[in-house]
Amino acid sequence: MTGEISRAIASTAYQTYEKRLLKEISSRPVPHHVAVIMDGNRRYAREFGLMVAEGHEKGKEKLEEMIEWCLELGIRVLTVYAFSTENVTREPDEINTLMRMFARNFENLAEDDRVHKHRIRVRVLGRKDVLPEDVRKSIEHAEERTKEYEEYFFNIAVGYGGREELIQAVKKIAGEVKDGKMRLEDISEDTFYKYLYTSDLPDPDLILRTSGEERISNFLLWQLAYSELYFSDVYWPGFRKVDFLRAVRSYQLRKRRFGE
Repeated sequence: MTGEISRAIASTAYQTYEKRLLKEISSRPVPHHVAVIMDGNRRYAREFGLMVAEGHEKGKEKLEEMIEWCLELGIRVLTVYAFSTENVTREPDEINTLMRMFARNFENLAEDDRVHKHRIRVRVLGRKDVLPEDVRKSIEHAEERTKEYEEYFFNIAVGYGGREELIQAVKKIAGEVKDGKMRLEDISEDTFYKYLYTSDLPDPDLILRTSGEERISNFLLWQLAYSELYFSDVYWPGFRKVDFLRAVRSYQLRKRRFGE
């Protein structure tokens, strides 16, 4: 009985704190674009005695919650790092599990009532050509079903590497110059940005990483030049709404100078 009372008190205190945070955050401008490095699925699984696949499934469920939190706060662009070009060195069984999850989840996104109700455009950033055919088809389905939406934007970085993105941009620009379609003096930050995966999106205002690691790991290297960074000690599947609200509040309390 004592344990139940303690849990009830803790739950009430948590809900009260969450509501207070939400009210505080709602009184200030929220970030327009939030990018998330979702780190810690495997360590979460090991800590709680789960299979690695179960850790990734928990991470997928957490991402669905994150979408709801962004909708509630009016954050219009969410970009998440789901699978990097370096992740291909992981165990084949884990990669196969992830690819099956991607194929299933993109199909689900294409038919998700929430996606269509809120007019969320779904898009993948990265090298789709390195992904299995069934994953590519699922991505194409989700992107095609949502390509006309402009209310919210949900970007999933799959087969993505920041250096790779920059190299591809340089190659495209070099080709334009070689073919006489662009002059060297035409190359600027603005023109370069047009050759990135995020060419029609604003840079992230806030980049959030979970699991206690404090590094960027080859994510949005060009785009994060003036982003605010926030690192959380919590593994991604255990990331709570109050943790997200704290990150947003931290962003709101900072003075952004953009190099000035």
